[in-house]
Amino acid sequence: MGLRVEDIRKPKGVKRNVKRKGRGIGSGRGKTSGRGHKGAKSRSGGGTYNPGFEGGQMPLIRRLPKRGFTNKWRREWDIVNIGTLQKTDSINDGAVIDKEFLLANRILRKKNLPFKVLGKGNLEKSLTVKADAFSDSAKEQIEKAGGKVEVVKFVRQGAKKIEDKA
Repeated sequence: MGLRVEDIRKPKGVKRNVKRKGRGIGSGRGKTSGRGHKGAKSRSGGGTYNPGFEGGQMPLIRRLPKRGFTNKWRREWDIVNIGTLQKTDSINDGAVIDKEFLLANRILRKKNLPFKVLGKGNLEKSLTVKADAFSDSAKEQIEKAGGKVEVVKFVRQGAKKIEDKA
């Protein structure tokens, strides 16, 4: 005769009786039922405060001075310097540099941001660069090296393209 499903039981001492509160003074948990006297935590539905609540004391977030300004219309850019394009071994003369190329070569990391080419460094390679924006110095250096500059309109990934109705 082997072990059967109906023979399986919880080990002795695992199952405990539920604490029955509010069942008279003699029970040891009568009257206030372990909640103490008065206050929010003694009442039904009480005892939950918002995380910043400090018992009526002026909360820390309101005691500290407020400084600075956050521009809600700030536009964030992913940037690439001319010097980075010069140093990268996978970029040769006459190459076309666009967002997909830079993401594939891990020069850019963020797909959902527009990218701007800045003029820090020197460029001696003749490149065609397609970007969302260029600094004046970057544009000047690319054209001076014999390359081309193309401004591409940024479309956020996942956004629906709006076609002109003629």
